[in-house]
Amino acid sequence: MKKLNIYITKQILVGFLLVAFSLMSIIWLTQSLRFIDLITNKGISVGIFIELTSLLMPRIFTLLSPISLFAAILFVYNRMLSDRELVVMKAAGISPWQNAKPTLFFGIVLALLNVYVMNIVIPYAENQFNDLEWRIKNDVSHLMFREGEFTTLQPNLTVFITTHEPDGAVGGILINDERDPQNKSTLSAELGRIIQTEKGPRIILIHGTRQQLNKQNHQFSSVSFERYSVDFGAKESKARKEAGVREKSLSELFNAASDPSLSPKEVRRWIVEGNKRITTPLLNIVYALMACTGLLVGNFNRRGQIKIVSLSVGAMVIIQALDLSFGNLAAKNLGWLAAMYLNVFLPFACCLFLLRFYNPSFFQKKKKAPFFANGDLNA
Repeated sequence: MKKLNIYITKQILVGFLLVAFSLMSIIWLTQSLRFIDLITNKGISVGIFIELTSLLMPRIFTLLSPISLFAAILFVYNRMLSDRELVVMKAAGISPWQNAKPTLFFGIVLALLNVYVMNIVIPYAENQFNDLEWRIKNDVSHLMFREGEFTTLQPNLTVFITTHEPDGAVGGILINDERDPQNKSTLSAELGRIIQTEKGPRIILIHGTRQQLNKQNHQFSSVSFERYSVDFGAKESKARKEAGVREKSLSELFNAASDPSLSPKEVRRWIVEGNKRITTPLLNIVYALMACTGLLVGNFNRRGQIKIVSLSVGAMVIIQALDLSFGNLAAKNLGWLAAMYLNVFLPFACCLFLLRFYNPSFFQKKKKAPFFANGDLNA
């Protein structure tokens, strides 16, 4: 039995990794499209872009892991049934419950992993993601200005920077300022430093020249300076937003009612998030049992198990939809929290009953004896 359990577990592990990696790659690509403008407009490096998008992966993993596990188990057991492996095991006296133990073990391991990810990894990743996103949108010195390229901050304001110095300063600066149509100016400086002010970013120029053309009297003037300040006129930089629900610990979520700064709507949302951190990992166990139960207790059909597979997929989709629906309803009325747990434990109990106590012959209709059962044709 141990060898059979190890064999089935290896098959499930390989299938799960393939499905999970494929789905996460697709989701990663779609999520990456949200941040393409940061490369084109802000000029962030590929390394920062990958770091930013990778911080979203823990959250996506917890959403996809139950579905990936369901697909992997359904494929493995359906293949084993098609190859008559399960038929041989059943003929050897191995019960459906014994064949389902590898799926239960894998589901429990994955559920524990999801508990760790949702309560430790995701809060940390969300905090790092929000910090990095804020720095990208506000650190204009290294992300907005690229070396050797003209950067248009506004329709009438263009900045060119030659190099970024290790200490944060910039060198070889050229600014074309046409925000005042009557007094167009061009500034050049050897060094400069970009600072953040309440009104937005500002650059302090050192050892430079200011050339200006007055359109009213067509006079040209040139002035050298030691220090000169240019306001980019950008919008006021926003402060880093407060920690969101996903950044909170489990204890903070369940004690939301004791926080006077939260509105009743926010309190409900925090409590629902705390409960979802319990129910979502359990879906790994539920989906694992749902994927194998139908194939293990159902009758073998040489034409394929399309009907059983379709019922299993349909049941999984319904439970997933109910989980989302009950979560949204509980955010409005906490009385729906019981439905969230019932949606998990009811299919779990049904699968356990079918695997341990289900007797197919009890539900089969008894065949009537033929009319000439005694073989007497003259009767």
